[in-house]
Amino acid sequence: MTTVAPDTGVGPLLRNWRERRRISQLELALRAGSSARHISFVETGRSRPSEDMVLRLAEHLDVPVRERNALLVVAGYAPRYAETALDDPAMGALRDGLDRLLRGYEPYPAFVVDGMYTVVAANRGMTRLLEGVPEHLLAPPLNAMRLTLHPQGLAPRIRNLREWRADLLAQMERQIALVRSAGLRELYEEVAGYPVAAAPGGEGDWEPPSSSAPFALPLVIEHDGRVLSFVASIATFNTPMDVTVAELAIETLLPADEETAAHLRSLAP
Repeated sequence: MTTVAPDTGVGPLLRNWRERRRISQLELALRAGSSARHISFVETGRSRPSEDMVLRLAEHLDVPVRERNALLVVAGYAPRYAETALDDPAMGALRDGLDRLLRGYEPYPAFVVDGMYTVVAANRGMTRLLEGVPEHLLAPPLNAMRLTLHPQGLAPRIRNLREWRADLLAQMERQIALVRSAGLRELYEEVAGYPVAAAPGGEGDWEPPSSSAPFALPLVIEHDGRVLSFVASIATFNTPMDVTVAELAIETLLPADEETAAHLRSLAP
């Protein structure tokens, strides 16, 4: 949940977002069809922006949907975007679409997480990758960061854990910079504090095979006596109108080599 200090006006919050995006008042004014003078007055509290102006500035500053609601509330307006539970009947079409997408990606792993990295859906390819993980880590609510980095989770199997861990923590840091979420900060501090297990097969940092340079940082993981290699991609929804939908991310693991692809195809029913 987003929290905003009660004595923080909408002007300073908008200025903070503008400075994060490294956009001048003049550039923002041109994008939003306003004037640099008016933007200055809004940021200093000399002018109260209309509801439409708050939303326009938030759009051009690429403010997350949850934070747009926070800006509206601070400015004295009602939140514009609903936050509908994923199991609500109104989300039926979305859930069906996600299920079809995940099934269509099999036998390769794919899953969906929310803004707290809670796994809300996963396919059989992902379930196979989690075989052998202790039950206490698989109990709902599943959390992708805990499953990956916990010393009893996938971490001991990951050949390039130090590199993969650094990438995941950097991803969380970028997310924390966008949303003021105490829960997300607590999760980050928890998983960042996990001990880093020694890589399976020997000490030292992982090095890519000399035969071919990877086109993206791979997830190199041992599974069922084999070494599998994946590259990850993340997809989000275009122009979301609901907070829940805005924070969903579809994560897919694409085989990084033919050996991994062939092995996964051999496991498909």
